Amino acid sequence: MLEAVDLVKHYPVRGSRDPGAVVHALDGVSLTLRPGRTLGIVGESGCGKSTLAKVLVRLEDPTSGQVLLDGTELTALRGAALREQRRRVQMVFQDPNASLNPRRTVGQTLTEVLEVHRIGTSRNRRQRVRELLDMVGLSDVFAERYPHQMSGGQRQRVGIARALAVEPSIVLLDEPVSALDVSVRAEVMNLLVRLRDELDLSYVFISHDVAMVRQISDDVGVMYLGKVVEIGPWKPVLDEPLHPYTHGLRGAVPVPDPSVAQPISATVVGEVPNPADPPSGCTFHPRCPLREDVCVAQVPPLTDAGTPHPVACHVAQREGGRMPLLLSRAPGAVR
Repeated sequence: MLEAVDLVKHYPVRGSRDPGAVVHALDGVSLTLRPGRTLGIVGESGCGKSTLAKVLVRLEDPTSGQVLLDGTELTALRGAALREQRRRVQMVFQDPNASLNPRRTVGQTLTEVLEVHRIGTSRNRRQRVRELLDMVGLSDVFAERYPHQMSGGQRQRVGIARALAVEPSIVLLDEPVSALDVSVRAEVMNLLVRLRDELDLSYVFISHDVAMVRQISDDVGVMYLGKVVEIGPWKPVLDEPLHPYTHGLRGAVPVPDPSVAQPISATVVGEVPNPADPPSGCTFHPRCPLREDVCVAQVPPLTDAGTPHPVACHVAQREGGRMPLLLSRAPGAVR
């Protein structure tokens, strides 16, 4: 349904002495969202998750690469043709307070979407606004409220209603619950699951929270410094990961029950490298407990050759399913 093919997005570094200096936000990302599925994208802050979402919906143009929607290249469309295809792919932003116009009521915000896409008449639009509010669990009275008169959870419900106003088939969710109180995160997550099932939607769910990605995703892609380093069905990727970085992310999730053994993982230490000056070879090698000389010299391809699912790691491709054993012996391993 939605496919990214070798997406690259570089931003020029302003004020740099090197006129060719760029920030490597995306460096060759390829992935596929299948109909009726949820693709989770997980990684640390600064790995390129939000940039990927903006490129997929054409809020940003890629430096190179393609975005295909049922075979139609979105990156080549302009004007009315792009607007029509955008009805099929919508986005829910991370901060509902920043994504809503403070000078417009909820009713005006939702009506604007219908007007831009020329959907319905004035009377039909008022009815559609009431339907959208009911769909996300809000009463009609919220149509007259401004963003500052609502809680964070209510504002995010309005953001979800706005994305659903044009009846899309794909919704990109960029950290949709990270700005919310813990008490309302579960409510919004349950709402998203219900809407996905009722409306037969496909999701791209972006988060730094492995537990949230596990809860909602069918497939998971792990990003690090602008690249996908591991991808596949959620259970093998999150329960039997092959990449040391994925092991580290999984090991960072606390287990509330002390009787349950912690997974064997090697702790990820250090900071994410400067995306304007990424390391040579595998960009994770400065922080990797299993790094070898080949990791410094060569970029590992994202492939499933010799592994259960695609992974970009020289050691994993050589050792296959023995990664947990190797990591258990690495410095910083949790047993």
